[in-house]
Amino acid sequence: MQYATFGGGCFWCLEAVFQNIRGIASVVSGYAGGHTENPTYEEVLSGKTGHAEVVQIHFDPDVISYEQLLQIFFEVHDPTTPNRQGNDIGPQYRSIILYHNEQQKHIAETTIKRLDASGRWNNPIVTEIAPLTKFYPAEEYHQDYFRNHPNHPYCRLVILPKVWKFQKIRGAILQDESSDYPKDENSAL
Repeated sequence: MQYATFGGGCFWCLEAVFQNIRGIASVVSGYAGGHTENPTYEEVLSGKTGHAEVVQIHFDPDVISYEQLLQIFFEVHDPTTPNRQGNDIGPQYRSIILYHNEQQKHIAETTIKRLDASGRWNNPIVTEIAPLTKFYPAEEYHQDYFRNHPNHPYCRLVILPKVWKFQKIRGAILQDESSDYPKDENSAL
């Protein structure tokens, strides 16, 4: 088993997408990439801690590779907007890959070069690549947020469309048909 740590806007969105993928044992929302020890959500939200909202993914590389996780990461957020994802604005929402070893760093750099050269986006990728020095799990009420609050307006308006988009693009790598997420916009919550 290995770990991957990514930030791409609100951690609730990334957590919801990665939770139902085959080969992923767990997804924990948290904070990383900054300088404040043991930050709270309110401190990170201020933008003064240097931390980004991130998810730490515990995965089986025999089932899903780090490169596949990166492909998913780039499919579900906009890596060309500095310090912003939609209405979430500030350095805590930046696009960031926090690598756990030199191999992950190399794969991340290669993936970004390939994606930039593809012309997929009109603007260059601004995703930060940095070593993970410390991961701080977010407060308990942030964990499994989409599963625990499916009718929260943010979940219905922001997270659910990302989950549906991902399911349409990559449905084959979902855990199984018994996933607790609605399968499309016609499914009831």
